[in-house]
Amino acid sequence: MDKGIDINMVDKRKFKDTEVSLLGLGTMRLPCKTPLKREANPMISYDKAQNLVDIAYENGVNYFDTAFMYHAGKSEKFIGSALKKYPRESYFLADKLPIWMCPKKSDMEKVFSKQLERTEHDYFDFYLLHSLNKENFEKCEKFGAYDFLIKKMEEGKIKNIGFSFHGTIDDLKRIVSAHKWDFAQIQMNYLDWKNQSADLQYQILTDAGIPVIVMEPVRGGKLADVSNDVNAMFKAAKPDDSIASWAIKFVASHDNVLTILSGMNSSEQMYDNLNSLTDFKAFTQREYDICANAAAMINKSDIIPCTGCDYCADCPKGVKISTVFSVFNKAKTGEITKEKAIELYNEIDVKADSCIGCGKCKNHCPQSINIPGWMSDGIPKFFGD
Repeated sequence: MDKGIDINMVDKRKFKDTEVSLLGLGTMRLPCKTPLKREANPMISYDKAQNLVDIAYENGVNYFDTAFMYHAGKSEKFIGSALKKYPRESYFLADKLPIWMCPKKSDMEKVFSKQLERTEHDYFDFYLLHSLNKENFEKCEKFGAYDFLIKKMEEGKIKNIGFSFHGTIDDLKRIVSAHKWDFAQIQMNYLDWKNQSADLQYQILTDAGIPVIVMEPVRGGKLADVSNDVNAMFKAAKPDDSIASWAIKFVASHDNVLTILSGMNSSEQMYDNLNSLTDFKAFTQREYDICANAAAMINKSDIIPCTGCDYCADCPKGVKISTVFSVFNKAKTGEITKEKAIELYNEIDVKADSCIGCGKCKNHCPQSINIPGWMSDGIPKFFGD
């Protein structure tokens, strides 16, 4: 192998009677044929994405995560196909049940069967109730979703049951106490450690003995290159380390983190993360303090906390929400000039002025962003609509 990575050397952490790689491959942001049209992009570049899977697998990554709506439903089919070349017992495949896409209780079976069909797999190693908050969990309870997963476990179609979380601390306490969970997935990074109470979420799960899987460790790439001041601070402390590695290592420094899902879409990102989590050494207090300072500096900038997950992409008017936010944030952080931002904004085919304020996007936003508010006020003011 090139890039200085030894096969099977990425660190692993114990889970029950097996080991899970500390780095996991998330498939929400795979390389695409049309990268500029990113919202829920179904146009996965199979060659480039397969190369990422192969690099990951050959370097010991054994956890691969997908979901029903990623890449407009194409992610499941891709990752199922990409993993077929490897022995089934040599990797873990994770998928999720989107309860908000189940108008009727019977739809849970339809979605689950479709996921097995798409992935061409007989079972999922890890299966999650997706994006739980108060509303979604209440619907899960009404439909008996947990019992449905227990039934699938008894049928041998699920090995471990968990949930991904995007709610309040009270919501989390209720979910944790309601059932027996094998694992849980939360958004955790040095910015959201305080901003979204990731510290409290992590502690609640740790106290309950529930292993933590982390999503958005680099906040959709936002923490890979934040601002000149923050970048300079990181480089002054460790000139040879990438900016993104600080975010990855912050998360890995917490013992109850089982695996870190990174939505890598290039081999460079893959190798950087592999390097960060091979022979990993936990942060010192000084390194934690630098991350806390970085978070404080980022919070002073007027940016929108969008991660580009595109859960909002099903807009009735087709507004390119995450693209609009991305251009805005790049201008606010100084990555591009305002003039360039206006130029890029004007190239977006469906902009903020098409928003009708229905609130559908806001209801599905894991970051609880007031999307209609930004579309009606902040964005038009900035771009001069």
